[in-house]
This record gives sequence, C-alpha cells and structure tokens, in this order.
Amino acid sequence: MTWPEASKAASEKGSTLVWPFGACEQHGPHLPLITDTFFAENILIKTLQALPENLPIWMMPSQSIGFSPEHQAFPGTLSLSADVLLSMVTDVGQQIASMGFNRLVFFNAHGGQIGLLQAVSRQLRIQCPSLAVLPCFLWSGVPGLDQLLPEKEVEEGLHAALAETSLMLHMAGDLVRNDSYLQKKDVDQEKVNIPKGWSLEGASPCAWLTEDLSSSGIIGDASSSNSALGAALENALIDHWKSLFASLLDSDWPPVMS
Repeated sequence: MTWPEASKAASEKGSTLVWPFGACEQHGPHLPLITDTFFAENILIKTLQALPENLPIWMMPSQSIGFSPEHQAFPGTLSLSADVLLSMVTDVGQQIASMGFNRLVFFNAHGGQIGLLQAVSRQLRIQCPSLAVLPCFLWSGVPGLDQLLPEKEVEEGLHAALAETSLMLHMAGDLVRNDSYLQKKDVDQEKVNIPKGWSLEGASPCAWLTEDLSSSGIIGDASSSNSALGAALENALIDHWKSLFASLLDSDWPPVMS
C-alpha cells in the first residue's frame, strides 16, 4: 500500500485496521519462539482471504515482541515492559486515528497480554474519541473448542500444549522441532496444589510464572497432539473470525464520537 492508497483507505466508510499481536517467547522444547506471532498472522491472513473482496479492512504489520515476563526464565524469550508496550500502542493508535481510520482491532494470540491490550484500548478511546478500538484474543469465544479439546486441556492447557501443538503440526509441521511433545508433560503436579475455588486463569486466577508450574515450558499435555485436530482448530478459528469481521463490517458498531 502506498501513502495515497492509505489515505483513500482511511476515508472509506467503516475503514478497519487489524493489528496482529504475538510474542517472542519459549513454547516448550518443540515449538518455535514465534508461535503466537505465526498464529496471529496466518489465521488473520486466511480469514481476510475468506471475506468478500473490497471490504474496508486491512492487516497491519505484526507486533512480534510483546509482554512475556512469565516466560523470561527460559532462554529465547524477549519481553517489553508494560510501560513500553502501552506507550508504543498508544503512539501508533493516535497516528491511526489522526489518519481518519474508523476502527482498530488488536488481533492478539498471546494470552499474557490480554489485560494490557484491554487497558490501552480504553486509554485510546479517551484520547481518540473518533477511533473504535477492539481488543480481541485469537482463542476467545470460538464455538466448538470445548468439543474438540478435553475439558482438562481447555482449563489447564495454557501454553504449548494440545491446541497450539496440533495447530502448528497442521499449519507448519516443519516448525515443530522434535517429537518431545509426545512425552506427557502436564503441569508439574509436585509444584501445584491449587486451593478449592482458585485456578491458574479464569474467574479466580493468580499471576503465575512458567517456572512455578513447569520445568519443560509446557503448561498442559501435548502428548496427543495431531495434525487432524490442528486442521479442525484452524477451521474453527477462521470460521469464527470470518463471521465476526463480516458482521462488524456490515455495521456501524461500536458507537464512537464523530
């Protein structure tokens, strides 16, 4: 896209930019550091390709280093501080608003920065009243995940486990470095004794660090990962986000100040 094309795009009714967010962080001994960025980019590309042509929606360059302090005990992980990430996103968001775009969607595949992106979205709405900001998480609200994944994996498969490993086996099997995932690597039970009513994430979570839970970097059980499951997960993700983007672009939502 050239600058005149960008100017024309911004002026279109309902103009929407989607910003993929990933991370550079350990994903066990078998998945690459760029796993979250890979998923955000490639699921988004396939979703946009599945939409009707000429809709006013465009993909921004990916943010491939995010907020990953929970994984910093493992080499290869790079993490921005919360202040730096908030400042960077605010600066970029303000420039997007000044160009005249109507919507900015954060298409985030790293669970550790959900809260930060939600916070900066609210901040941007205050600073840029004409810009609608939508902080989305790749895996949130996707119908059928609970039918594809065991209940325990839905609750405890938080990182480099069954879902992510299967999806990578399907989408880019050459990036799965070895078959170490075949060895069952649950959360290290000797390290974890969760009191009744509390959890790692969900309604009553804690601020866990990976080394608190796992010596391998895997949180969950990847041992039954397979490409067929990955294909089903990819279809579910693309169908979900295609439906959401289509309905968004066919609306004037969310309300903003003109």
